[in-house]
Amino acid sequence: MNRRSKLPKAPEAKERPQLHSDVTPKAREMWDGAIKAADVSEDDNVINILDAIGYDWWTDSGTTAKRINAALKYIGRDNDVIVNINSPGGDVFEGLAIYNLLREHKGKVTVRILGIAASAASFIAMAADELQIARAGFLMIHNSWTIAAGDRNDLRDVADFLEQIDGTIADVYHVRSGIDAGELATQMDTETWISGKTAVETGMADGFLDSDIITKDEDTKNTSNAVRKIDKLMAMQGIPRSERRELIAEIKQGTQDAAQPGMHDATEIPQDLINDLRAVAAKFEQLNA
Repeated sequence: MNRRSKLPKAPEAKERPQLHSDVTPKAREMWDGAIKAADVSEDDNVINILDAIGYDWWTDSGTTAKRINAALKYIGRDNDVIVNINSPGGDVFEGLAIYNLLREHKGKVTVRILGIAASAASFIAMAADELQIARAGFLMIHNSWTIAAGDRNDLRDVADFLEQIDGTIADVYHVRSGIDAGELATQMDTETWISGKTAVETGMADGFLDSDIITKDEDTKNTSNAVRKIDKLMAMQGIPRSERRELIAEIKQGTQDAAQPGMHDATEIPQDLINDLRAVAAKFEQLNA
């Protein structure tokens, strides 16, 4: 019997039309998207979760259950797998589905937290036989964070639904660590950031990662930071979120159209995008001055 067999199965909750999951502002701020594993990536048994859980419009990417399921099928259900995580969290429903996929995998699951495993990424990490964390890494646990719409009856229903989800997630943390479930619920109520040292001491993680396993890709960091900055500045001007997305998408599309022939992906030349975003950001900073 593997360690994961004791973990509760997460409810197979389907996303509701009036609910939208997103990354919390603090998690987005704390996340360094440049962090990745240095020892990737010739091995066929490695899965990288290095962005938001679910689709992330900031980067036009994200980690979905569909992608993880395909990766596990490719690796083989009976083979060992290493899962590298550096994620600000995201869609709780995708997170629950990914947790279940890893929990049910028949081979050994080793999870390595390279930077942060926040929100949905934190309970995904619990589906490990062995969980290693960077000394400078963090877990973040909190109650399910969503944006909801509807009348008072809809919102009461949403609150009851999320309470059930939070109870299951707290139970996952409890079974994995042995920490009292009531204490975990309190920590989730207040959004708690757990350092690598504390995670190991309390049983949330089993040990530390070697520092030479971790490296940085500065191009990735620069691109995501530029997008976040321009979105924040536009929000300060009162521009609705939908319009902000459209404006940033137009800038991205212009950069992709200008990519040199032969490039596999416009992300291979992110400096053009960064320059465009910086120029727009400068204009908004002048307006806010």
